[in-house]
Amino acid sequence: MSNSIFNNIPSSEITPEEVFLNRRQIIKAAAAGAGLAALPSIASAKNPTAPWLEAQIKKGFETTMKVDEDLTPWKAATTYNNFYEFGFGKEDPAKKAHSLKPSPWSIEIAGETEKPGLMPLEDIVSPHQLEERIYRFRCVEAWSMVIPWLGFPLASLIEKAKPTSKAKYVEFTTLYDPEQMPGQKVTYSIDWPYVEGLRMDEAINPLSFMAVGMYGKILPNQNGAPIRLVVPWKYGFKSIKSIVKITFRETMPDTTWALQAPNEYGFYANVNPEVDHPRWSQATERRLPGSLFNVRRIPTLKFNGYEEQVAHLYKGMDLAKFY
Repeated sequence: MSNSIFNNIPSSEITPEEVFLNRRQIIKAAAAGAGLAALPSIASAKNPTAPWLEAQIKKGFETTMKVDEDLTPWKAATTYNNFYEFGFGKEDPAKKAHSLKPSPWSIEIAGETEKPGLMPLEDIVSPHQLEERIYRFRCVEAWSMVIPWLGFPLASLIEKAKPTSKAKYVEFTTLYDPEQMPGQKVTYSIDWPYVEGLRMDEAINPLSFMAVGMYGKILPNQNGAPIRLVVPWKYGFKSIKSIVKITFRETMPDTTWALQAPNEYGFYANVNPEVDHPRWSQATERRLPGSLFNVRRIPTLKFNGYEEQVAHLYKGMDLAKFY
């Protein structure tokens, strides 16, 4: 589409410009007694308005999934983001997300469900034992990270919401509040609020995850506070941030990017090196952090490396057609 915001983003925006701390430095800091809590932070990364959630995280958690790859440093993961509600530049969310007020927070449950209504975040998070999952995170713009998320399986929230047998899809909606999210004042590019969705079998897959933290800390505003979706086998735009509504639907929802640029972004958005984006190849990716002289380019893995866990969901489907 001619008004797609990606038409206005220079290619340099998808290439990191500095080399950040590597994991050895993080481990060294931890050994010195500082731990991950001593990693560099910025003003918008702090969320002092949710002490109950901080207390929940401090109770401890178990790492239930991980990959044998170095973590992306905290600074890279919290200062190089797509969150267009705060601007179209990669650095905009970290600079502007301090305006977001992530507490108090509720999620509206709607559609084909036995329990419609508002569900406070305290009721969503507190019954669950938090888990840490280290997932690969792959952006459709061909850059990637490895991030340790804190949260709980999406399936447990779905069970609590009690969808009816008619529910075939799960639709997610981001907060719409231009005062808190100044990027939403730019109305020519996206029809706000941001909407994403999953098929029900995708949503209840054990990999689908609701994150409320990362790196052993509360989730920073610019990364989707106070609660976001993480679907590690799909491109990053499926992992919707700052969720305020979950709707159970009988029919496939109209999702933001599938409406905005249907020739570029489909409903499924599975990571697939064999299907190119119309404007670039998806066969390789840039693993962040990196620099002009160290562009850490690696081969893209089918389903982002989670093929064994999710390929059965798409048996018999033409993944070049259902992209």
